[in-house]
Amino acid sequence: MKKIVFAVMSAVALMALSSCSKSNKVQKGEFTQEAGKLKIAMEVGYPPFEYYAEDGKTPAGFDVELGKEIAKRLGLEAEFLDVAWDGIFAGLTTDRYDVVMSAATITPERQAAYDFSQPYIGNGQALILQKDSTLPWNKPEDAAGKKIGYQAETTSDFFIEKYAAAHNFEFIPCEYDKVMNAYDDLKFGRIDCVISDNLVSVSYLNVPDSEFKRVWTGVPDEYFGVCMKQGNKVLQDKINKVIDDMKADGTMAKIYIKIFGEDLSDSIK
Repeated sequence: MKKIVFAVMSAVALMALSSCSKSNKVQKGEFTQEAGKLKIAMEVGYPPFEYYAEDGKTPAGFDVELGKEIAKRLGLEAEFLDVAWDGIFAGLTTDRYDVVMSAATITPERQAAYDFSQPYIGNGQALILQKDSTLPWNKPEDAAGKKIGYQAETTSDFFIEKYAAAHNFEFIPCEYDKVMNAYDDLKFGRIDCVISDNLVSVSYLNVPDSEFKRVWTGVPDEYFGVCMKQGNKVLQDKINKVIDDMKADGTMAKIYIKIFGEDLSDSIK
């Protein structure tokens, strides 16, 4: 009798486990990791592209607005994941999410490992000083021997290293894990200047009583796109069509104006 009861109980337990396993299994979408969702990775801390709203938990910014609209037009719900920059692209390879939308510059090195959408905005670098600074600087090489702040492993990092080599000057590198920390240190005088994306500098300059000023802007030479795992041609084509549609119907221009205060459509022509 004990054997029979044990066998029955074991069978019931196995059925319960099987049922639980099936109910917890994520259903894969046609071209996304999860049916009904577009999982978007970004490093939340790069205003005005991605940052937390006043409640401290709701993602906001240009990439958030764009991500929501892309997901909506694909018939999906946007799910945003805050991921550290140094591992954000690797997460695509391991299928943690569908796309990276985090002011990701389209570079040959990245294109060799990942697929990108068409560009959705163009950008250059900028040199930022304290608003009340009397330093007579109007180009990066004026900061020779000084402390230059920038976010590590970004195009600002790559830019200043190459620029310094090309113009034969040395500087004291001050790397940060988030660009906002570089601006904070500049505000308190811990560094002499910041090199950052010009589009990022907008959120620090175009505010009442800004504590910063821009003294140099480089020629736009980089373009941001939606990054995804190689081989998902269906998703890539669908996102490209959505971006085309948003350009054509004026939605992209509205998002530019909402976030940057001006229409930046010409930056990707």
